[in-house]
Amino acid sequence: MEITNLLKSAERGSEVSIDEELVDKLDPSFDVINYAINQQKKRIERFDKLEDYYEGNQDILSKKISSFDYNQNDSKDTKVMVNNAKYITDIMVGFTTGNPISIAPGKGKNIQPVLDTFEDMDIDAHNTELEKDLSVFGCAYELLYVQKEDGVSKVKIGKIDPRGIVVVTDDTLDHNPLFAIYYQEKHDLTGASNGYLITIFTKQNIITYRTKVGSILGDSNIAYTSTTKHYFKDVPVVAYRNNEEKQGDFEQAITLIDAYNRLQSDRLTDKNKFVDAILAIYGATLDDSANLKDGVLEFPAGKGQDGVTAEYLTKTLSESDTQVLAKAIEDNIHKTTYVPNLNDENFSGTTSGEAMKYKLIGLLQTLATKQRYLTRGIRRRLQLVQTFLNIKGNQVDCTGANITINPNIPVNMSNIIDNIKNAEGVIPQLIALGWLPGTNDPQELVDMLNKEKEDNISLQQKALASQEPDKIVDDSKGDVSDDTSENN
Repeated sequence: MEITNLLKSAERGSEVSIDEELVDKLDPSFDVINYAINQQKKRIERFDKLEDYYEGNQDILSKKISSFDYNQNDSKDTKVMVNNAKYITDIMVGFTTGNPISIAPGKGKNIQPVLDTFEDMDIDAHNTELEKDLSVFGCAYELLYVQKEDGVSKVKIGKIDPRGIVVVTDDTLDHNPLFAIYYQEKHDLTGASNGYLITIFTKQNIITYRTKVGSILGDSNIAYTSTTKHYFKDVPVVAYRNNEEKQGDFEQAITLIDAYNRLQSDRLTDKNKFVDAILAIYGATLDDSANLKDGVLEFPAGKGQDGVTAEYLTKTLSESDTQVLAKAIEDNIHKTTYVPNLNDENFSGTTSGEAMKYKLIGLLQTLATKQRYLTRGIRRRLQLVQTFLNIKGNQVDCTGANITINPNIPVNMSNIIDNIKNAEGVIPQLIALGWLPGTNDPQELVDMLNKEKEDNISLQQKALASQEPDKIVDDSKGDVSDDTSENN
């Protein structure tokens, strides 16, 4: 049975729920920490398998598919790995975060210090890495921490591998975080294990333990410990989920990926083994004098036998039938994951942006789910950064911020602009300008247009004022005279 089927949806991530009354949230006991780490270790096998499939270390290469009967020592056995898992994740990541995630303030709110902090973090690159973990593992985690640069404390952000962290929550419906555990195995100069560095992030402090051996905490296994204060006033770890089930984007298609790899491997293996087919002789007994040529036996003079033929016994494969099966499996991979085959003829270069949306309807529906969970995590990220910046004296309010995730798909800008022009006088300008892709604040665009109109009017007025007439045309005389000349 697949390891993914052994895990309930609540167990696929890196969270462990505990009765809040059993935990000291500010200084959790060794028993609670060890319990949480041991629960997390049960999920490592699933995470490893998903990462292997993304990186191309799939079962076809290690012959873990039980129905294979390949000879381990047969050099003609061909193992083909088409990395559909990587294709699915890379397309999904580019589709979701290919355009930067935009954040606009709520009405009358100031979040500019937060946006400046995000820009300093290179948050767009971080969001892309975060989405990759979501696509592969079904969950992702980030840590906010403070680092001094040139004597100034700045907020930093880092992505944490789900295999190295566990978030302990209460057992209510909200699953509020109580604390988080980040553990790293240490090694000596020979590469041997040298204990673990275990860091506990509570709502107030950062507690660090260094074990002498293994990851189990105990009074006799602590090399040193330290406690420092942080200023986020909450657990500075944000947990994200890819969907309600915390499944990766290609996780449900793993058996289809295996089937496609096996089919392609069998096709090439049969081609390679064609030369080893059995030779069948009809109507003759062979000796050293016989010679096979073009399927007919030739004998020296005096040894010929009429009606003798020979042929190879081969397994005849219908390439057309095999190709139909391969196409069916490939179509099911894209159907199951909602990621289309962009090399398909349906995605021609002449397809308009609007028509493209209908072909990507499954992908857009998947994105809608991703958006809900990604937005929830980003709101918590905003709250943590806001708390730290306000402690430093900033006046930041991220409540009601508008988070926009624009899918990275082709758009027909000329059609959009024509629609905006045609909407003038029918639809308010503020709404029409919101149709532009990547627009976070339509009001800002309205203000820019009004400012541009004012500048143009001002330039025209200056140009008219500078054109003072030096001479006047006298129509009655048909000549030109100075307006200051006397009439004789």
